[in-house]
Amino acid sequence: MRDIISCYNEHAIRVSDSYCSRTSSTSNQPYICPKLNPSTPHSITCIYKLNLISHQTQFLITLTWTKKLIHQGFTINIHPYDSDSRNSRILQKNKGTETFQLHNFEVQLIWDISDAIYYEGPEPVKGFYVIVLVSSELGLHLGDKEEEWFKNMKIVTNFSMVSRSELFYNSTNIYATKAKFCDTGISHDIVIKCGVVDEGSKSNNHNHHNSYGYNHNNYGLCVYMDKKTIFEVKRLRWNFRGNQTIFVDGLVVDVMWDIHDWIFNQNKGCIVFMFRTRNGLDNRLWLEEKNLKTNNEFQDRGIGLSLLICGRKRTEILCPRMSPPESQKILSHSVSIQ
Repeated sequence: MRDIISCYNEHAIRVSDSYCSRTSSTSNQPYICPKLNPSTPHSITCIYKLNLISHQTQFLITLTWTKKLIHQGFTINIHPYDSDSRNSRILQKNKGTETFQLHNFEVQLIWDISDAIYYEGPEPVKGFYVIVLVSSELGLHLGDKEEEWFKNMKIVTNFSMVSRSELFYNSTNIYATKAKFCDTGISHDIVIKCGVVDEGSKSNNHNHHNSYGYNHNNYGLCVYMDKKTIFEVKRLRWNFRGNQTIFVDGLVVDVMWDIHDWIFNQNKGCIVFMFRTRNGLDNRLWLEEKNLKTNNEFQDRGIGLSLLICGRKRTEILCPRMSPPESQKILSHSVSIQ
């Protein structure tokens, strides 16, 4: 009888290491094929889980980057993992500090986005920092910009991103992003293209704007990672919901999609994709025993990641928003920076 590992190996798609190592992985901007015209995200929400070792407690921080007509900013929500208390404040500066009490903890928020550099999306790529201190312990540190007082500070953080969601309005049905599926892995370029598929070839890079038409039989979906085609789904009229398993950086990643409303609702459709790493014993099913022995980086993967991409045809239509079970608790502190 065949073991479960060989069964998973046969039916899942492995993103090989041969094209995971590339020079473009060091850039914060995702790779885009020149022929494609990807959508620009309206907002990006990241949820981080903090482990404060000295206090033996955990925090959740939700940070949302938003792009508006006249400015770009972010909203941050902080709360203990096991608490439902609430405290909200709004800040209007691009640079500053804010200190407040949260239960028995003193939380200090330090940020500077005054010189932040953006590409087309709402999330800055360099020239900024966002720092969260909990009772003088460094909990979260984002960005590359440093002040003089911070250069001599010992940076020891223990946080992981547990989810990332990107929301698109009036999308072109081509979505591009970067994702890092584990702490020890590298950033991967991900491109998703939906539209009319030519049955005689893998996909048609033209005519994707015709996906709002009525010939549902030709709708197709293609997912690229690091400039390679990972998988393709045709006849979305019958396959408008589904999932595919892939292997990335030694992890089992489930790719799920729901395109029903986008296909059958011409004016108010919503399209949803999710990449989710598996936790527990099933997250390394494909690895051979020799790889587990020779690659020490697989021994500690940390918390899995959920990546959600959501596109709307119209801005007034609500779309599902991904949130792990932890983030469904009431946020205890909310700060809006604009």
